[in-house]
Amino acid sequence: MPPFVRRRLLLQAGLAAGALGTLGLPTRAFAEDEFDVLRARWAELNTGGAIDAGDPAYASALAKLGQQARQFADSLMVDDARTALWADLPLSPSSGNFSISYTRLKTIALARATPGTGVGAQVGEVLSGALDFLNVHSFNETLKETGNWWFWEIGAPRALLDTCVLAYDVLSADQLTKYLTAVDHFVPDPNRRTNSPSLRETGANRVDKSLIVALRGIVGKSASRLSTARDALSDVAEAGKNSVFTYVTSGDGFYRDGSFVQHGNLAYVGTYGNVALGGVANLIALLGGSSWQITDPNRAVLLDAVDASFAPFMVDGLMMDCVSGRAISREAAGDHRNGHGTTSTVLLLASGVAEPYSSRYKALAKSWITRDRLADYLPGASIPEISRAKALLADTAVTPAPSEPRHFQFYNQDRVVHRRPGWTFAIAMSSKRMARYEWGNGENLRGWYVGDGMTYLYNADQSQYFDAYWPTVDAQRMPGTTVSTKPRQPGGTGSGTGTVAAYADWVGGASYKEVAGAVGMHLINYDKSLQARKSWFCLRDSVVALGAGIVGTDGYPVETVVDNRNVHENGTAALVVDGQPGVDRTYGDPRWAYLEGVGGYVFPAGGRLRVEREDRTGSWSEINIGNDTAGSTTPYTRRYAKLVFEHGTDTGSYAYVLLPNATASQTAERSADPGMTVLANDPNVQAIVSHRESLVLANFWAAGSVSGDAVAGVASDGPASVVIGREGPMTTVAVSDPSRTAQVVRVTVARRVGAVVAKDPAVTVVAAGKELVIDVAVGWTRGATHSVSFN
Repeated sequence: MPPFVRRRLLLQAGLAAGALGTLGLPTRAFAEDEFDVLRARWAELNTGGAIDAGDPAYASALAKLGQQARQFADSLMVDDARTALWADLPLSPSSGNFSISYTRLKTIALARATPGTGVGAQVGEVLSGALDFLNVHSFNETLKETGNWWFWEIGAPRALLDTCVLAYDVLSADQLTKYLTAVDHFVPDPNRRTNSPSLRETGANRVDKSLIVALRGIVGKSASRLSTARDALSDVAEAGKNSVFTYVTSGDGFYRDGSFVQHGNLAYVGTYGNVALGGVANLIALLGGSSWQITDPNRAVLLDAVDASFAPFMVDGLMMDCVSGRAISREAAGDHRNGHGTTSTVLLLASGVAEPYSSRYKALAKSWITRDRLADYLPGASIPEISRAKALLADTAVTPAPSEPRHFQFYNQDRVVHRRPGWTFAIAMSSKRMARYEWGNGENLRGWYVGDGMTYLYNADQSQYFDAYWPTVDAQRMPGTTVSTKPRQPGGTGSGTGTVAAYADWVGGASYKEVAGAVGMHLINYDKSLQARKSWFCLRDSVVALGAGIVGTDGYPVETVVDNRNVHENGTAALVVDGQPGVDRTYGDPRWAYLEGVGGYVFPAGGRLRVEREDRTGSWSEINIGNDTAGSTTPYTRRYAKLVFEHGTDTGSYAYVLLPNATASQTAERSADPGMTVLANDPNVQAIVSHRESLVLANFWAAGSVSGDAVAGVASDGPASVVIGREGPMTTVAVSDPSRTAQVVRVTVARRVGAVVAKDPAVTVVAAGKELVIDVAVGWTRGATHSVSFN
């Protein structure tokens, strides 16, 4: 057999020379058995390998792992009459408790294999007997799947195989054969869903199953299973149709605009995206340099996703909740913990890929760890994660990546991120193409409005959405949304998951030079009893929000939630309205408001604004009763500051300007001189001109025109989002069709321009004399922005 690690193959795989040594993983062939080397490598990826157990950096993690393992081992039932391994995990056909039992056994095995936990080899016999018990009673080739398929095809087999690797020394060949026979029964093919063979696996589920089959091949010493696992990532079986290394144009996977979709129509990079990236990172580390290393020439699709798909949603180490789906309801998750998962995965990838990826990944990871002011990455990290982070933080050659201002329009997943110095603003929308939200399997029971134009503001308060936000917030009044006050009831308690459809075409916007953007959403609510046209115009120091055509038909008053801010337990943040302390009442035509720690709000059109401070109490069990994710019944009380426009039961509109991080005096000044003018706010056109930035931003819901004293006319012959900017002598026009209903949009601007400097191929200049006329071929471009610049 040739040497196990071959530098030539490492480089072909996109692995950095010496990467495996950097990871501290076995690179030698022992017993002339490549499977043994891979098994040892996977064990070290889980335990951290040869760490210094006396290093204080590991003390907490080692103690925590040891304590948890001892608790599980001490409470594990061992008598012959047992019907389950743990009293709190009774086994039944419809329950996923068998899978959770395997996960607990993995914890015991991990502690046993990790020096310094205080868990000794004596638990090996207990592990062996427990694995036999589950194999006989809960997980073998004679059984059929019941309940949630995930427990049978991903959860249980992954935990079982990890345990087999970690406790390999106490398991006989006969035991391994029985366990692997069960795995083969439930995961015979990583390309397909076993309980529904016509369903091809995609995205994160495909990666999960590829890793499971790879581990099965290692434990069972099967070259064919390892080849199948590697090839499933590229979907060799179906010529790459569902490859995780290929950009998709529909359904699950990574898109060229940076979107990541799972379950067909949900923005999910924060959880399922983490799973996909993490699985590939582990497989790269596991198989690198071996006979089954990943050599797909399109690997860059996934490697580029770190910057294109993940980094835009990472803020100071946290992962935004707007791309985490039903996981927002999980007490054990949260934006910081999801962000830690991304950080750990990117850092693992950095040790296993070539330049320029390696340096970039390290810079990003260092940035996310050091900018997390909750300082909770290392305390929550596993032992191998601590090892990698220690090395990174000690490496003075790695400079943290800067947090650069940028505007992102993710038109394939109905998400917008507007990053500015000191703050980040995000919008979560839905359309005929993207669902409002996902619930099911007892999760996300009050997710009603998270996809109806909910807005997120991230600033110095890094615990805003992490501090018991989801169980305590008024889920019928999410920031940015326009809603009927008709009471809603929790849902999603049954088995299986489902998405809640949206009905509108026009959702999206246009990006201007990646620094500003127009965003719009035609809101048709869940039962079609409410409609509104909603726009957000994202500028350098503010976001202008307009609403028009608000019509409710269910007889309940309609409200628009300007903000609903968590000011935390017993919060004392000052709230000011028009220069006076804000009191809980409805104000008629206020000019401005200020909330300490958040910023200012300007109301150019006045309106009936309700100001309310409210202490709300809730528990995680009220929003999640999932089999393995159920929340605790512990009550949490948090104080919220609400600013809500009351539209009543008649038609309505609104306008407000969000000034993140502004002081009260700065807000008052902007109220007197907003620096922008609302040109139109009606069901046909919503538009503003920003005098400070020389920008005109307009959303045309249909053919129309707009003009004003401060701006020459702009017209569109169909639905379009348009941004026009001037920088010195240069004029740039950016256009998209968020409705995806037009083939060509003609935009006319009453402005004289010079020669074309740069032009998107979709743009045709029809006339450039006294007025500019352009045709933009928007058909089949999925809502993308097309730009042209003139001198």
